[in-house]
Amino acid sequence: MSRLTQIWIKRMHRGPMDPAPSARVVAGKGLVGNANQGGKRQVTIVSSKNWEKVTAPLGNTPDPQLRRANLLVSDVDFTDSHGKVLKIGSVRIRIYGETRPCEQMEAAVPGLQEAMSVPWGGGAFGEVLDDGEIAVGDPVQLLAG
Repeated sequence: MSRLTQIWIKRMHRGPMDPAPSARVVAGKGLVGNANQGGKRQVTIVSSKNWEKVTAPLGNTPDPQLRRANLLVSDVDFTDSHGKVLKIGSVRIRIYGETRPCEQMEAAVPGLQEAMSVPWGGGAFGEVLDDGEIAVGDPVQLLAG
């Protein structure tokens, strides 16, 4: 079964990604304390399975924190996941699209932006559907929309 393996909160635009063992999430807003609130890009998610695959050509696997996503999950394939629902513990997140890599990826690791430019290589983003608490170790499921 897939699990939530990391949580990071970005407290300001372009700010550091602060690791957290758990986070409160609010429907229609996102992670409490995170800079991105509202809209369809409330939470960004990357899969460790996909991260290892897209970074393999770099010769090593950079720390997934460099991706600047809010959540790292294990063994989830986000390919064609638009409209599906990611369930983490009791919280649901509707996937609205794939996250595109930006110049910050290249600044962190030369070649990373290009490596992540494959379809769904940057992970996914979505909207929180339920209020609740998520924690590292929570079970994760990708459900039909």
